[in-house]
Amino acid sequence: MKIRVLGAGAGGGFPQWNCNCDNCGRYRRGEFNGKARTQSSIAVSSDGRNWLLFNTSPDIRAQLEAFPAIQPKTGIRDTGIKAVLLIDSQIDHTTGMLMLREGKPLEVYCTEMVTQDLTSGFPLFTMLKDYCTVNHHPIACDETPFEIPGIDDIRIYAHALKSKAPPYSPHRHDPHDGDNIGVVVEQISTGKKLYYAPGLGEIEPQVMAAMQNVDCLMVDGTFWTDDEMVVRNISHKHAREIGHLPQSGPGGMIDVLNGVPNARKILIHINNTNPILDEDSPERKTLDANGIEVAYDGLEIDL
Repeated sequence: MKIRVLGAGAGGGFPQWNCNCDNCGRYRRGEFNGKARTQSSIAVSSDGRNWLLFNTSPDIRAQLEAFPAIQPKTGIRDTGIKAVLLIDSQIDHTTGMLMLREGKPLEVYCTEMVTQDLTSGFPLFTMLKDYCTVNHHPIACDETPFEIPGIDDIRIYAHALKSKAPPYSPHRHDPHDGDNIGVVVEQISTGKKLYYAPGLGEIEPQVMAAMQNVDCLMVDGTFWTDDEMVVRNISHKHAREIGHLPQSGPGGMIDVLNGVPNARKILIHINNTNPILDEDSPERKTLDANGIEVAYDGLEIDL
């Protein structure tokens, strides 16, 4: 199974266009040892030709141009994208579908709650009816395995995560199963498995069970501390309040991942304020010492 990180950043990417935080400011001045990152998305394939996108960020065009394996190979119009699976309905994870409107009908896999959001508060599916159109395929959150035509030798299991629907959602303050999901992606022929959960606010039993039974984890790396945005005077909201488990502190992501000894551990969806973006920072060294990697655009994994 081949995994390509198209974008490893959180909403706004890094550096964020309007941000002058310590990270963004130093990066622009050339004083920062770290990589720029576009907004979070990955692609998975079993053959290196036919790809399943997990989320479609606003940066999708640049991400596809930087990825030769997914680019047109035959015919006047072509793509290696066979389908899109949406983890949630966040603007940062769905707006890229508008950039794909010139192609064939989009085969989109998502939960009923995501479908409701994308036909109401943020009606992407409705807008795309006049362009490529969307063929919607519902995902259940009960870990029933399913396969996607054109993505051979891959099986997917999905479960609900505790998180919040986007601010525009009609059920922002009325959580439902399916607002956000985690997925196990298995290559059938080898049994190798990836767990992908870029938005993870709480380690529920089904999450830990999935983590303990996969070969590679790509999980929420948004914030280092719970009050990261507050102390920088960027927001009054804490990490856990908006559905992200911070890395540091008791019960944080480092503690969680230290309880998963047998998998490759990779943080993804990194916010521009997170000090782990600086490869010389003590926070990054802490991750290194704990055997935890930080995803970057273009990272490729073979399982």
